[in-house]
Order: sequence, then structure tokens, then C-alpha cells
Amino acid sequence: MSTNVLVVLCTCPSASAKTLAEAVVHHRVAACVNVLPGIISVYRWQGVVESAEEQLLVIKTTDSCYSALEAVLTSLHPYQVPEIISFPVSQGLPHYLHWVLESVQDCILANSLE
Repeated sequence: MSTNVLVVLCTCPSASAKTLAEAVVHHRVAACVNVLPGIISVYRWQGVVESAEEQLLVIKTTDSCYSALEAVLTSLHPYQVPEIISFPVSQGLPHYLHWVLESVQDCILANSLE
């Protein structure tokens, strides 16, 4: 069963994780967000290798809502360039996938009217 459901990953500081998760669900651009603690990210920023303790947001949404989700995340995220990447869900429990679609229905409808 092919879907238009996406899993979006976004790392953020621990202090911002719950706020970001609640915002995207509140704005109905995501059905659900899992907040995974204890992430250590190692990366190169402005020519220097750095590391940071972060949390990982695992966000469930649809391809129709991705742009709106990205807009909410970038408006609230404390990083200059936040990690926001998405992966298509090719299969899943049909009832769960249907729930994701229902949960972001307002976003889908708003995008279809534009």
C-alpha cells in the first residue's frame, strides 16, 4: 500500500524539543511527534568540528503538509540551520496511516484550496 505519509526527523536542543513537538501538533501539520532523548550529534559547523547533546523529533505528517511543517519548525527552532529531513512511508498499518491522514486533514484541505 503506497501512502503520502512522511516521517520527518529534526534534531534540537533539549530545552526546545517539547515546545517544537507541541507546536507542530497544535498547528495540525503533524499527527504525532516522538521525542527521543540522549542524542549526541557530531558535525562540522563553520569549519569547526563540534558536538552537541540534542533530542530527536520523529514527526509523522504527509507530503501535502511538509511545507507548512517546515515553516512552523523553522520559525520556532533556535538553530540557524536546523536539521529537517523527511522520508516517505511506503507501507504501514492501514489504520495508523489513516489516523495520520485524518490528524492533518485541516492542513491537507488548506493546501488543496491554494
